[in-house]
Amino acid sequence: MKLVFAGTPEVAVPALDALIASERHEVAAVLTRPDAPAGRGRRLVASPVAQRAEEEGIEVLKPAKPRDEDFLARLREIAPDCCPVVAYGALLPRAALDIPVHGWVNLHFSLLPAWRGAAPVQHAVLAGDELTGATTFLIEEGLDSGPVFGVVTEEVRPTDTSGDLLTRLAFAGAGLLAATMDGIEDGSLKAVPQPAEGVTLAPKISVADARIDWTAPALRVDRVVRGCAPSPGAWTRFRGERLKLVQAALAPGHTGLAPGELRAGKNSVYVGTGSHAVELIWVQPQGKKPMKAADWARGVRISPGERLDA
Repeated sequence: MKLVFAGTPEVAVPALDALIASERHEVAAVLTRPDAPAGRGRRLVASPVAQRAEEEGIEVLKPAKPRDEDFLARLREIAPDCCPVVAYGALLPRAALDIPVHGWVNLHFSLLPAWRGAAPVQHAVLAGDELTGATTFLIEEGLDSGPVFGVVTEEVRPTDTSGDLLTRLAFAGAGLLAATMDGIEDGSLKAVPQPAEGVTLAPKISVADARIDWTAPALRVDRVVRGCAPSPGAWTRFRGERLKLVQAALAPGHTGLAPGELRAGKNSVYVGTGSHAVELIWVQPQGKKPMKAADWARGVRISPGERLDA
């Protein structure tokens, strides 16, 4: 089939690579978000998907909005059979949805209907899910509600960050998306409506959502640190300044600390929660680079009884 691939961030690149490598399909063009400011100089940089497509000599479409008439006209000229989508980042209007013969097929990083929305992987970690996966489905105008073509499952490991889990799902999902394109082409796959039961929502995680509540149980604190890594990053305050928690670990053997209370040893830093302590492994003070928590503690000279977010 002739395809127009829609995607923007690095997590979409494995799927693009899988379709480029396919002998059954032609990636005629790529649709991605416009160049965005990046780095200290804030110069405009093409998206990872755009950069990968340009390496392959594939036409790149960067409309400000996918309802722009110039973009819609070019899409009609290309006349794709299907448009696979991975984290494109903008809502597609009905005028665009109607152009490809087989519609737009999204690769979503959850087992739908669970975790519909922008942050499915983060919410799976925050909720303590033991199993998640990826789903291909036909895009409709509802939120991730279209009929499903296929799924792959993935175990959520006890120490997974959202970044760890998303990386694995990106590669597993790439194979699923390529297989879905094959099945649509040869007619062996038919989309099946999602069940009405089991719907959960996964809105974008805000910076406010990532703030640690030290009165919560240690298990919850651990999930917030892992679920918000690498972005937006779990955080707290120390002496009035923001302290980002890059990595932490459960420390059930350490008790007797009040919520937020710090205890620093030669090579370790523990913090009290609503249950037992957690150990801080890596932190990032405001305006500085990430560092080992023990090095940070030595530098700030924690006083007995001093607390985070006090």
